[in-house]
Amino acid sequence: MRAQLPHTPSTRLFTASLLMTAVLAACGGGGDAPAPAPGPVVEATPASLRLEKIGSYSTGQYEVSAAEIPAFDAASRRLFVVNAQLGAVDVLNLANPANPVKIGTLDATAVLAGASINSVAVFNGTVAVAIQAPVKTDPGRMALYRASDLSLISSVTIGALPDMLTFTPDGTTVLVANEGEPSDDYQIDPEGSISVIDVRNLAAPVVRTASFTAFNSQAAALRTAGVRISGPGATVAQDLEPEYISVSADGRTAWVTLQENNALAKVDIASATVTDVLPLGYKDHGVAGNELDVSDRDNTINIRTWAGVRGMYQPDSMAAYTAGGQTYLVTANEGDARAWGEGNPDYLGTQNPALGFIEELRVSALARTAGWQVVPPQLRSVAGAPTLAGALLDPTVFGYCGAVAGNPGTCIANGELGRLNISWTQGYKTDALGAPIRYNASGVQDAAGDRLMYDRLYSYGARSFSIWNANGGLVWDSGAEIERFLASSDCRLGSARNTPCATYFNSGHNEGNALDSRSDAKGPEPEGLALGKIGNKTFAFIGLERMGGVLVYDITNPAAPTRVDYLNTRDEWTTQPGAANLATTGDLGPEGLVFIPAAQSPNGKPLLVVGNEVSGTTAVLQLNLSY
Repeated sequence: MRAQLPHTPSTRLFTASLLMTAVLAACGGGGDAPAPAPGPVVEATPASLRLEKIGSYSTGQYEVSAAEIPAFDAASRRLFVVNAQLGAVDVLNLANPANPVKIGTLDATAVLAGASINSVAVFNGTVAVAIQAPVKTDPGRMALYRASDLSLISSVTIGALPDMLTFTPDGTTVLVANEGEPSDDYQIDPEGSISVIDVRNLAAPVVRTASFTAFNSQAAALRTAGVRISGPGATVAQDLEPEYISVSADGRTAWVTLQENNALAKVDIASATVTDVLPLGYKDHGVAGNELDVSDRDNTINIRTWAGVRGMYQPDSMAAYTAGGQTYLVTANEGDARAWGEGNPDYLGTQNPALGFIEELRVSALARTAGWQVVPPQLRSVAGAPTLAGALLDPTVFGYCGAVAGNPGTCIANGELGRLNISWTQGYKTDALGAPIRYNASGVQDAAGDRLMYDRLYSYGARSFSIWNANGGLVWDSGAEIERFLASSDCRLGSARNTPCATYFNSGHNEGNALDSRSDAKGPEPEGLALGKIGNKTFAFIGLERMGGVLVYDITNPAAPTRVDYLNTRDEWTTQPGAANLATTGDLGPEGLVFIPAAQSPNGKPLLVVGNEVSGTTAVLQLNLSY
């Protein structure tokens, strides 16, 4: 069923032209020439859209990632949703979008004993899944299934911890981001890579690997350019961790987010080669337009500039689209810290640096006036401070919040920068060779000193979404707009859109009545992303992992996107969420999103499907278009 076009002047002209073509054809066109063949139906371009939740499927499982990544097959009208709690894919019948029904499961253990599925993608009736080995540092698998009967077609071995996969636009190639995370005890660190898999013969896929080993000799140059390479003892190939892939419309080039590294990789698909690693730079939260709220303990919304604070974009999901003949990349800038060995008492307790690597600290713990308590052993090594020393904040930068020589002052208070989570691995002053400059307790440069002096503080994520050109140049960033919108009177929560967002500003997805609780971390945390083209317009759908809900932007003009809508279907905000009240709480923690155009939709209307990992629900949102 195809959605009917509204009766606007433009569509009336379009309809009239079709009728005239039909009349001329019936009359022989007034001559002997054959009538022209009818052209393709042109989808009307909406003026705007509004999201409406029309259906949902619930696993009944809370906070175990029971609904993560969705993918849709139009021919079978089946929805495939990664259920990490099962380590499998739930198969839902979406013939009636208002009532998705589970009809089956794709179980990876038939391919690899003890394995689990991390991601799923669909192309013309073929389902591809990324399979993680039971020991995550071992090689994973990519398997192909038939959407119609869920039968296994084939599988191949790929890199460690395959995190996301996608088909090229023509369906001939599957690309897999092999993240290659270290083991939790930090004893094994596989290389990150991208698998380039020829699937023209579904029964016998051919794997090639785009690796980063050619960049191992370029570590210093990459760091200088701004790529974060910080894993102790890791080569470049070990340190780079591919997260998410997008592909150009012509299928020749892929871009891969390297989230922890704050960079993108560019891949030539034909040769299966990483051609470049592109640093994304840092967002200056000290300038107007890039404000943020940094504290969860001041019991208020306090969005303001913070000189000396930089945001690492660190995007999770990404999508490519074309505008004006150029390819642009859209990223959801979630942010992510490395934290290996945090549960191992021998790492932090006995300060054994071989057993982990934690880079995240609060500013108050880093620059604690009384000296360090429990900090990563690597930090003590860099500072040359086996005793309880502490770091300093440069008063020429942070004087505005009370820093003076030898004392961070009130900058580390809860109402100032103290609660903000930052990376200790960068931001301290260094010499021309990159070695840390040491200071004594009075804040005076001293080669025998045991303190670092920070003149920049680097926080995780940019609390925004961005648009980049094909070479990683920033075209547009939403700045402080997401947090400002959530704090405004224009923003409403709940399926009825009747609860002011500001009442629960920057709440967590597993908390009740938690105003401001995520401001010290990554704020609303934009994570999931999908693009949809309707007529001549391109829309971006951005899931906010912590605050919840989906933001919609018109990104047709990459340099000037505009906000269109926001829907957050969480209805209960005062009670702590849990398995017992999922039915009344709503959707929590959007993870993956997939856009279904009207031409492929079971009800003839464009749809957006959202996997919500905390509530374990898969939500079906209808796009109600206005003209």
